[in-house]
Amino acid sequence: MIGGYRLRRRITRRTLPLLRWSRAVSNRLAHTWRRSLQLRVVVSTLSLSLIVMLVLGVVLTSQITERLLEVKINAATEEVERSRALVEGQLAGADDSGSLQVRLDGAAAALTNRGSDAGQDTGVAGTFDPVLIVPGDGPRAPTSSGPADQIPENLRAFVQKGQISYQFATVSDPDGYSGPALIVGTPTASDISTLELYLVFPLAGEENTLSLVRGTLLVGAGVLPVLLAAISMIVARQVVLPIRSASRIAVRFADGRLKERMPVRGEDDMARLAMSFNEMAESLSRQITQLEEFGNLQKRFTSDVSHELRTPLTTVRMAADLIHDGSDELDPSLKRASELLVTELDRFESLLGDLLEISRHDAGVAELAAEQLDLRMCARAAVSTVRHLARESGTELIVDLPGEPVTAEVDPRRVERILRNLLANAIDHGEGKPILLRLRADDNAAAFIVRDQGVGLRPGEEKLVFNRFWRSDPSRVRRSGGTGLGLAISVEDANLHNGKLEAWGEPGQGSCFRLTLPRERGRKVGRSPLPLVPSTVRAVQGRPLPGAAAPAAPVETAPTEAVPADAGTGDDAGTAADSAEVPVPPEGAAK
Repeated sequence: MIGGYRLRRRITRRTLPLLRWSRAVSNRLAHTWRRSLQLRVVVSTLSLSLIVMLVLGVVLTSQITERLLEVKINAATEEVERSRALVEGQLAGADDSGSLQVRLDGAAAALTNRGSDAGQDTGVAGTFDPVLIVPGDGPRAPTSSGPADQIPENLRAFVQKGQISYQFATVSDPDGYSGPALIVGTPTASDISTLELYLVFPLAGEENTLSLVRGTLLVGAGVLPVLLAAISMIVARQVVLPIRSASRIAVRFADGRLKERMPVRGEDDMARLAMSFNEMAESLSRQITQLEEFGNLQKRFTSDVSHELRTPLTTVRMAADLIHDGSDELDPSLKRASELLVTELDRFESLLGDLLEISRHDAGVAELAAEQLDLRMCARAAVSTVRHLARESGTELIVDLPGEPVTAEVDPRRVERILRNLLANAIDHGEGKPILLRLRADDNAAAFIVRDQGVGLRPGEEKLVFNRFWRSDPSRVRRSGGTGLGLAISVEDANLHNGKLEAWGEPGQGSCFRLTLPRERGRKVGRSPLPLVPSTVRAVQGRPLPGAAAPAAPVETAPTEAVPADAGTGDDAGTAADSAEVPVPPEGAAK
């Protein structure tokens, strides 16, 4: 048993390189077959041509063989009629006193002499060997002249019944010929009533003719595929070359070389294709140029307006702060107006900041101030920023952070802004249900997820959420006072880190946003440490999840805002909320 196992291992080791080589060769051939239109055209043409030549060769060989045999049989039948008449006349004029063997030998000699001396009298039947047979009758033994042992018994049975018959058989002539032959037999009407006459026609000439035909067909089958391959290659090249040229020019055009055009030669279909391609390229070039000019103008306008609004905004802000500081001396309506003015100015200033930031990304001048730090600090800073929003909406924030530091080379300001935007968005759409912020990392990447259980996203909206000023429900009020640019800026910040920001959601099941960042600057992220699509288990506000198992690794318990919707916003309420701590569920439990 051990010997058999070792033998199998030895065979496996020896055959494994061969299998790998054959797999590599097959993959390379398959890749070449998929990529080369010219190769497919040539191989298809050759394959179909070989099939046609094979069928044609079989049909021609069969037809020629049948025709040769038909001519041979007709000639042999005529020859056997003449030979029978000659034998009957020879036997009738012979001396009856001679023995039967002598008479048969004389008749056979007359046929042989006629076949060799008559020349053209033998016709197209060719040479033959006569055979005369008289079956035994009682005490008389069978008598024959010629190679009687070459005559098949089943042919003799037909002749003995009075029928003229023929049969193809393989004969062996003592003189040297050995091969197929046509044997024709006939009864005679001489004084020897049971005399049988057979003529053996060798088919050596027909075999030579068929060999010549087969050789000619094989030579044609060897030469014709080469000619067809050359012809198909030339024809395919006339079609493939313009297509390859169009492909190369399309690639250059896609790379931004908008002046590339296809050469137009002649007036055929390929020339018309080149003309149509050039017209399309010219139209696309004009439209791309117009769009670039319009985009640059729009970016410049946004940047200029944002900068120009800074000065009047500062002046208005100073006046509004002055009015707000003396609002206690104003009547209630003016006091309320001053508060609204300050609030809207805050929002306006935030909008200007976002516009400036998005204009920097559009202009490609956004810079990454990366440093090595603990990503848990960014998460804590973002949570502390949106804590008042969670308190106002009665939303519970569940923060699940690893117990060990998760270091990465990132821009802390941008990462904190991404998390702040995601948390504020979750509060706006979470309908007061718990929101989970989780951080996990592996050797290559770190990932945050922000999971809410609110209205969710309809199919297709997971891409639209990152568009500028896009809103799923325009009638919904933003509690965070967002500008509509937060997620768009977050995507740009994630791309600046070579990271990814993705979204998932289902109507009524909430949504989940995942931020994946490389732990080393410049490295591209691959597989994320956290899944984007959560499980179906849902968290209950203010309570630990039922059946939640203890986490395998130590996690951090973060302060959570769990203020009722009707709670006040004074100092007492804030103190109670800040002091509340909620046990952190294990990974995946709050999804």
